[in-house]
Amino acid sequence: MLQHPAHLIALGFGSGLGRVAPGTVGTLWAWLAFLVLQLWLTPAQMGGLIAASLVAGWWACTVTARHLRVADPGHIVWDEVVAMWIVLWLTMPMGFGGQLAAFALFRFFDAVKPDPVKWADRLFKGFGPRGGWGIMFDDLVAAFCTLMVMALWRHFFG
Repeated sequence: MLQHPAHLIALGFGSGLGRVAPGTVGTLWAWLAFLVLQLWLTPAQMGGLIAASLVAGWWACTVTARHLRVADPGHIVWDEVVAMWIVLWLTMPMGFGGQLAAFALFRFFDAVKPDPVKWADRLFKGFGPRGGWGIMFDDLVAAFCTLMVMALWRHFFG
């Protein structure tokens, strides 16, 4: 993890190194990190951090996948981190129950990969910038699906 700065980012500062459910652990880390970051950052600053993290994540996922010689390693979790930050950034403030629902919905869409997440997962495969973007893209689509469900829930049930 410490051999290259890209590894530190792509592996979610170590949160993706667990043997069991690294994507879930990375998403939990993202949730906690968001709660801490929002204490110091305005929503606009958080948006800037997310945008920068998306670009840095694309680079970090590209480099780390190439170094690991695996097109989409499960231990790369920066895609989950950025996607969860987007979900929380666009839905906060909300209580613990809402945050837990956002977490559960995002994990469902990311793990089960119903369409259109499955489509996004297959769209960009391989190594290099295209593959690095592919690692990120399906999680961004999972975040979009999560946001759509949460928006519909809020519309119909308040």
